[in-house]
Amino acid sequence: MLPSHTPSPAPDATVIRTGRRGAMTGLPCSVLLIALGAVGVFGAVVIATGNQKGASSPAGYAGLVFMLLLGALGVCLFVVNWANRRTQVLVDATGLWIENGKHRAVIPWQGLAGVGLYWSKYGRQTVYSLELFPTGPIDRDDPVLWTLVRDEEPLHPDLPRLRHRLPFPAPCRQEMVSAVQQYVPHLWLGESERAKGHVGQPDVKGHRERTQGRTP
Repeated sequence: MLPSHTPSPAPDATVIRTGRRGAMTGLPCSVLLIALGAVGVFGAVVIATGNQKGASSPAGYAGLVFMLLLGALGVCLFVVNWANRRTQVLVDATGLWIENGKHRAVIPWQGLAGVGLYWSKYGRQTVYSLELFPTGPIDRDDPVLWTLVRDEEPLHPDLPRLRHRLPFPAPCRQEMVSAVQQYVPHLWLGESERAKGHVGQPDVKGHRERTQGRTP
């Protein structure tokens, strides 16, 4: 029998530092993109001031624009990875805890019908997510967990469409699977390959409409 919900993770909870793992890969890549963007900015300044030698071709201008876009993407990735660097998942007998450095939320095992692993290919990389299927209603606008809510076809017909989807870096896969199987082996549903881009995006529009429509 699983224990009742406790207000904080157990001292011996398994700690999976997903944010730090992601930052170790994401930050260097974002810095590289920012550097390419800086080259684009330099080139644009040279052209704007008329200091370039020879005529600039349309392909050259297109290349500069492309590098500027890469730089902008690098800045966005850097901000996201830096903001999420403290995110970690803790797994204990109560459930799966998510901490982002400022807030904490728990998804109790007692409220789940099953837990599975989805994965898909993105170029040469493999993207993973933990799928947590509830036994009852789910709050689509939970202050901490709403970004994890997805509404899709389930693994099995007897599971709900609405579930929490927790993406995590590939190096954390074995830790995540082992932790879940250690505490709730009876809930484990196995792994399933999905189409590219399976992680998807949070329902930001729906979230805003629902929260704005609530009466104070």
